[in-house]
Amino acid sequence: MNDDNTFSSVNELYRRLLPAINTKISELERIHFNVKNIDIWNYCVSNIWKKEKDLRMYKMVSDILNIDEIELNKFLNNRNGE
Repeated sequence: MNDDNTFSSVNELYRRLLPAINTKISELERIHFNVKNIDIWNYCVSNIWKKEKDLRMYKMVSDILNIDEIELNKFLNNRNGE
């Protein structure tokens, strides 16, 4: 088993972050903002972690839980060509 900051693949990292992603989705659903797991993941990869180096799990979880709904909505609208 890997330590908290080493992952053998992006898929493994994604799976490890799913509890935080699902928590954020539940929060967003309470304000009627429907989003998928992969949307949260893609937003973080493209907008938050793109230029980061040596990310730590606690920082990634914090980033996910503190996603700004307005910025996420802009990302989703731009990606969908709206």
